Amino acid sequence: MKILYIHQYFSTPSGASGLRSYDMAQRALKHGHRVTMVCGNSSISQTGIEEPFRGGHRRGMVNGIDVIEFDLAYANAHGLFRRAWTFLRFAVACVMVALREDYDVIFTTTTPLTAGIPGIVARWLRRKPFVFEVRDLWPELPKAMGVIRNPIVLTLMSALEWISYRSADRLIGLSPGIVDGIARRGVHRDRIIEVSNGCDVALFGTTVAPWRPEGVRDGDLMAVFTGAHGMANGLDAVLDVAAELQRRGRDDIRIVLIGEGKLKPGLQKRARRDGISNVIFHDPVGKRRLVDLLGAADLGLQILANVPAFYYGTSPNKFFDYLAAGRPVLINYPGWLAEYITVQKCGFVVPPDDAAAFADALERAADDRATLTAMGSRAQQLAIEQFDRGDLADRWVDWVKRAATVRAAD
Repeated sequence: MKILYIHQYFSTPSGASGLRSYDMAQRALKHGHRVTMVCGNSSISQTGIEEPFRGGHRRGMVNGIDVIEFDLAYANAHGLFRRAWTFLRFAVACVMVALREDYDVIFTTTTPLTAGIPGIVARWLRRKPFVFEVRDLWPELPKAMGVIRNPIVLTLMSALEWISYRSADRLIGLSPGIVDGIARRGVHRDRIIEVSNGCDVALFGTTVAPWRPEGVRDGDLMAVFTGAHGMANGLDAVLDVAAELQRRGRDDIRIVLIGEGKLKPGLQKRARRDGISNVIFHDPVGKRRLVDLLGAADLGLQILANVPAFYYGTSPNKFFDYLAAGRPVLINYPGWLAEYITVQKCGFVVPPDDAAAFADALERAADDRATLTAMGSRAQQLAIEQFDRGDLADRWVDWVKRAATVRAAD
């Protein structure tokens, strides 16, 4: 089976982005299939292709994957119009690839929602099986966040969502809420499967060389957040709790924010203005370096803005990285991930927008390292037993293969 795989933010392990698409492609190769990956480039991704762009793109074999990379740069810090324009240009470029490449099934993954466009074209113009993976519900999430308010834009996005769902032979949702959201749009549940983000147990199971950023002492409790510093992440809540800890005189707790994003300069400015010295801002790091960092961390922070649509409608990479590293997780919103933490007793769940409760949890973690260690062991057990990415990738490969096989039979 030849899979045309479209993911705008594809990265190999040398980058600082999520590895879901890389791991899924590698699993498909292991099962004897061929994968052509189509992507753009971003500030934190690395495709592994070294030669320069020619005619706006470059192509090469990367660890068995045939990668087509377009010279369309993306960064979280870009404004809304610039990002939208990049999304549309990438979709058009992918349509051209979908019309000329040789493949048996096309697989596209969000975000952005425009990832569905080449799948729609392939489905209706070339009669190719189309599998659509939904990582976030659009336009529900940007509407709930207040990022997009224009009713015309929201209507157009809703129409694209509906057409993408109805055109796809099969769909994948990364969380229970996403699966439910797809079904609410009239898609029969027999066509939808949940394949959440997972834990790279093999990568995090390797020997690590633990390190701590400058400003974090050996005896400090180190709580780490990894990921984008954007509106969805709500990292002002972290500065609120950091200020609360300073008021309490807890100089033995450090919060490390790894990543970049549109709001990072503002967060840094606030920290300087308010004299918040217990938060360490650090540039993004590659996956191997992140494994070593989490090897020295005491706690992982799963932080999002208090938007109810997030509670069951997201499946963040960072959460699963924390579990794979055997680190307890502190989450600041309810939902399906919080339920896992509570049931498995592998971290802390605090109410949204409650700096005092957040600070209380960090103090408990700092004061009872034995319990923290036990939580970490249970987190790693959860990673192995329920979220091993190898098992999830096998499920993904089977779902894509079934889509191609059923269409071929028709």
